[in-house]
Amino acid sequence: MKLTPFDIDQVVERALTEDLSAGDPTTDGLIPPELQGRALVIAKAHGVLAGSALAEAVWNRVDPDLVVTLLLPDGSTLHPSDTEQGIEADVVVEVIGPMAAILKGERTALNFMQRMSGIATETRRYVDAVKPYPAVILDTRKTVPGLRTLDKYAVAAGGGKNHRRNLGDGILIKDNHIAAAASYGLTLAQAIERLRKTAPHAMKIEVEVEDLAQVDEALTAGAEILLLDNMPAEMMAESVRRANGKALTEASGNIVLENVAEIAATGVDMISVGALTHSVKALDLSLDFSGAAHA
Repeated sequence: MKLTPFDIDQVVERALTEDLSAGDPTTDGLIPPELQGRALVIAKAHGVLAGSALAEAVWNRVDPDLVVTLLLPDGSTLHPSDTEQGIEADVVVEVIGPMAAILKGERTALNFMQRMSGIATETRRYVDAVKPYPAVILDTRKTVPGLRTLDKYAVAAGGGKNHRRNLGDGILIKDNHIAAAASYGLTLAQAIERLRKTAPHAMKIEVEVEDLAQVDEALTAGAEILLLDNMPAEMMAESVRRANGKALTEASGNIVLENVAEIAATGVDMISVGALTHSVKALDLSLDFSGAAHA
């Protein structure tokens, strides 16, 4: 997944409007406009990098005279300093130019990078946990409203795959769809048949199931993907066995790092993890100045 200039410009403009619409009296009152400096974004924790292009766009918009150099690509593994091992912290971004402009963009740039790197880092943990198995780790639509593209990009940077980006990106019949359709007499098989007639060509139909009876019903009705919702591992394994050759399987619901390998061992094709984006822990990154001089 790639971020387009349009994706970046939209969110950067909103973010800087939020932070700088009333100016910055602290920086303007303390830092001479002619003061030049060099600053580095460094890793303060182990993790995976994402969002560096957002940081670049922030500083370029604050002041086009800033020279921003991205030193590592997104997806890179980051290491903090380790004095005992004699290891220096990874440097992610270098910014050179007016110090006032660097300061004005600092928080916004770091906010983007820290959140996105946090998502990428957590995704990598899940991807590594299921490596012995063929299952792929998917994100969900449990993202910050208006920032879904960034959240999903960060998942991809961490090695995960993207599920639906929006409601138009696939057909997923969930429990409430089934209940609503049943309220006016529509069976699951009839619902699938109706959707097959109206859906775009080649779009697969996925159905949420919670027990083996629903698995059998969905398979008989012609579902092409089964969303195994909150099933115990033993039931998932049996669902995979029944779906073999008939439908793909996706595990979902209450999946955490501690149980994801057990779920992958059931043979499911995909594992969707809402926690990748709805419970983000930002990665610790810091902006350090390494020198200043009057122009």
